[in-house]
Amino acid sequence: MIPSPLQMQGKMQGTTQGTGPTTGHERGHTAAPAPKLDKNAGAKPRGGSARAQLTPRTIYEFLDQHLIGQERAKRAVAIAAYNHQKRCALPPADKRLLRKSNVLLIGPTGSGKTHLVRTLAQCLEVPLSIADATEYTEAGYYGKDVELLVAELLFRANQSVKKAQTGVIFIDEIDKLARRAQSYKTGGGTRDIGGEGVQQGLLKLLEGRELLVPTTLTPQPGRQDLVQIDTTDILFIAAGTFSDLHDYAGAARQIGFAGGPGGSLAEELAAAPSRAREGGARGPGTRRLRTEDLIAYGMLAELLGRLPVRVQLDPLTEDELCAVLTLPQGALVREYEYLLRLDDVKLNFSDAALREIARAALAQRCGARGLRSLMEVVCEELMFEAPERRGETIHLTRDYVRSRLQHSERLSD
Repeated sequence: MIPSPLQMQGKMQGTTQGTGPTTGHERGHTAAPAPKLDKNAGAKPRGGSARAQLTPRTIYEFLDQHLIGQERAKRAVAIAAYNHQKRCALPPADKRLLRKSNVLLIGPTGSGKTHLVRTLAQCLEVPLSIADATEYTEAGYYGKDVELLVAELLFRANQSVKKAQTGVIFIDEIDKLARRAQSYKTGGGTRDIGGEGVQQGLLKLLEGRELLVPTTLTPQPGRQDLVQIDTTDILFIAAGTFSDLHDYAGAARQIGFAGGPGGSLAEELAAAPSRAREGGARGPGTRRLRTEDLIAYGMLAELLGRLPVRVQLDPLTEDELCAVLTLPQGALVREYEYLLRLDDVKLNFSDAALREIARAALAQRCGARGLRSLMEVVCEELMFEAPERRGETIHLTRDYVRSRLQHSERLSD
């Protein structure tokens, strides 16, 4: 059960100076107690609610308890969420002075983009709708219209228009909407209904306007009830990998067979563990992307202008992948230990075994998403024999993990 951020805030207020909890970059140092929230200071909660307003620090600390690494992303999202909360609390006449700070998350797969947004919605206690950008098409064509983004949020808010108008919409895989300028060469015509057309349809939603959205998600032409929703106070968070930009945004590569050191993919994969140990996973190959890079990729400048807060997530290092395996409440190591404990088998992982799994995940370049498949490979034989080994204690070493991974590679070949 994930603790409420307000419960966490109450615990921090009750600590004395020098003994408060530490999180994120403050680990290893004595943290000062979190300041008490004054409900009368600043903007008041909506509708006279007694719920105290969260601060950027409390939001960051809540995110830090459930997300490993990505310190810059957690701080940027915490600030954007806090400003969004303040803006929603203002009267309509004062909201014109503040514009929305929609967020664009850029990072490789498995870096924690979706998990970051899910955790943020739990912290803010607002309805959250997660949509895949590839499902939507331009209005008038087969597929979902962009208005259904708001309809799904209304469904998550239990048909409460007031709650939906202050919710969060997360648009994943937004890089798949890049303009396909060469589509006419493939016989697809010159009209990009699933890319540029969707980007143009999103402009009105991100900017903020009143829309008529259906109350049901099932298509019923001519028989749907419509409700008016203002998207001005809805926080939009978009995310994408932009994988091609990450692959070629680094230092210039030599072309040809004499590519030099690091020119082949095999050499890069072999060097991944050493780069991670030395902190080189955030080296030249992951330089910060500029607006010009995103426009050249195929994103509209108008859309990027409506996503002012851009955060680039870094690939997880070896140490961070080890932490993902053990530290979170739903960590994979805890899950598999509990799974075997149901068969009365005690399972222990050595530190070296966990590092071997993290190195394999780095070589696959799947980030945290690749950890589960690796754990399945490592524990496959144990789970098959678990009912026959009741009462035993099994210690997994680096050699055992390496042998299981090598055996899996031989089978795949």
